[in-house]
Amino acid sequence: MPTTSPAPRRPRNDPAQYDDLADQWWRPRGSFEMLHWIAEARARLVPAAGRPGSVLLDLACGGGVLAPHVEHLGHRHVGLDLSATALPLAREHGVAPVRGDVLRLPFRDGVADVVVAGEVLEHVSDPARLVVEACRVLRPGGTLVLDTIADTRWGRFSSVTVAERLPAGPPPRLHDPALFVDRSALVEVAGRAGVVLRLTGLRPSALDYLAWLAGRRPAVRMLATRSTAGLFQAHGRKATVAGRLP
Repeated sequence: MPTTSPAPRRPRNDPAQYDDLADQWWRPRGSFEMLHWIAEARARLVPAAGRPGSVLLDLACGGGVLAPHVEHLGHRHVGLDLSATALPLAREHGVAPVRGDVLRLPFRDGVADVVVAGEVLEHVSDPARLVVEACRVLRPGGTLVLDTIADTRWGRFSSVTVAERLPAGPPPRLHDPALFVDRSALVEVAGRAGVVLRLTGLRPSALDYLAWLAGRRPAVRMLATRSTAGLFQAHGRKATVAGRLP
């Protein structure tokens, strides 16, 4: 009988892991299952299109897991990612794919009405630069939506020590805790770029998760929490002129 070779053991945060797991993006109960749950929560912060031709720019879009949750909002969904294996999958789900680096966005200033950067800040060496770039391509009055993992003991424990051992948790070694995000620095950088961020915590519903494990639910709701010490969301609108919102 043919055998499947196991994925190679790679260093933590090696982007090649996403290529190793390319067949998992849309597999039910696959390795990226929780990314779908987080994407649904991210979409709740995305406003409906306010004008014809509105653009939603999805940074590190992966296989396009955000697409089903925002398709009714009326934006043109453009996704950027480095992975050549993920982008064709994103296209299949209605995303206009662009291959590129989140730290050097190949877009002009003010091109997007909404910019989302989900589960990527904790994977880059310079999260401040990513935020500055995201704010640069955002139109005045546009919405920025982020989610990531806090640089705290709880963030490291919950997202690595525990989550890597749980069904639907991140694949082992996908995260490097040394890259987890300083929340104060994130707010400061975004503020200097014209976006005042509001932070909220995020966690899976324990009851939903137990039902999912038992096969009684197809997905798990991610719930907002007061604590931002682990997984958290951030969102805000870009000022127009002189720091004023429309």
